[in-house]
Amino acid sequence: MAIKVFVKANGFTVNDRLDEYVRSKAEKLDRYITGLEEARIELTNAQNAKLATDRFVAQITLHGKKILLRAEERAEDIYVAYDAALDKIQRRIERFKGKRFRGKGDRTSLGEAAMEMMEEEISAELEDEADVVIARRKKFVLYPMDEYEAVEQMKLLGHENFFIFFNMDTNSVNVLYTRRDGTYGLIETDLA
Repeated sequence: MAIKVFVKANGFTVNDRLDEYVRSKAEKLDRYITGLEEARIELTNAQNAKLATDRFVAQITLHGKKILLRAEERAEDIYVAYDAALDKIQRRIERFKGKRFRGKGDRTSLGEAAMEMMEEEISAELEDEADVVIARRKKFVLYPMDEYEAVEQMKLLGHENFFIFFNMDTNSVNVLYTRRDGTYGLIETDLA
């Protein structure tokens, strides 16, 4: 079964050459991992970027049964950004496969603990102090996992600041976050 490829452009129009380039490389990703159903590629031209090297952003998100991987790269050329994102997603696929298919003993697989979550992007405009506009909402499914699997999934998705998951040890929603010193913090929740 062929992988479905969706290409979205923000801030510029994708010409036929770029579209063919992106699709041909994305369609080959299912060679690296089985169960891959779709690849979403988002290409952005951030004309107001502070640095020229951040002008083009390529984001690749792979979906499949119990698979969710994401990579994002920035460069001054869209082709360079896309190729760098492809390299990063291939490394994440290898890491995912290593954890999932070459597990140790009877440990549960990371694939079963995969969770669909993208970094939230909230843009707020304050006309008055009480007037906040929520520009984007996302829903995601929480799969039960332990703290160590949450750290691994956080790395696989490329989330560097925080990760929300359902802790199967405490039966509650937890937030895993990266501290300034490089260690991790965990916020455990209780209903009042």
